[in-house]
Amino acid sequence: MTVKTETWTQDSMVGQPAPDFTREGTNGTVHLSDLLGQVVVLYFYPRDNTAGCTTEACDFRDAIQDFATVHGAVLGVSTDSLASHEKFTAKYQLPFNLLSDPEAETAKEYGVYKQKNLYGKVSYGIERSTFIIDAQGIIRYVFRKVKVAGHVAQVKDLVGRLSGE
Repeated sequence: MTVKTETWTQDSMVGQPAPDFTREGTNGTVHLSDLLGQVVVLYFYPRDNTAGCTTEACDFRDAIQDFATVHGAVLGVSTDSLASHEKFTAKYQLPFNLLSDPEAETAKEYGVYKQKNLYGKVSYGIERSTFIIDAQGIIRYVFRKVKVAGHVAQVKDLVGRLSGE
């Protein structure tokens, strides 16, 4: 079976400073600006404990050593509560910080909080997206409407390139 992978988009945010934020997470409070000097993988996902989100989180978990080797940090963001994130982290032994964005403030800053239409029912939620931010805090790659299969491998490759590995 061939897995079709998406490519990063030449998004208007590429080349721009990453919007700074402060969020509570499973491993403490994160200020994005405190991570300068590291390549940051900031991935937004719709919900804890759903099939695609679980697969994506476990793929990042399984690749965490590759990111650590190149001084990369992985952060997951959804509108779920911190309590939900803590259960999700414990259940799947996730070694990276999941950040709670209950009012979707950070998701809106990154343009990933979207109107969705499922069987005629309109709602709002996070569109699965990934941002790769370089060590100077500049967004270098953006993936929107992420397809989970093969995504983490692409992200690892790009992070490695940014890190000079």
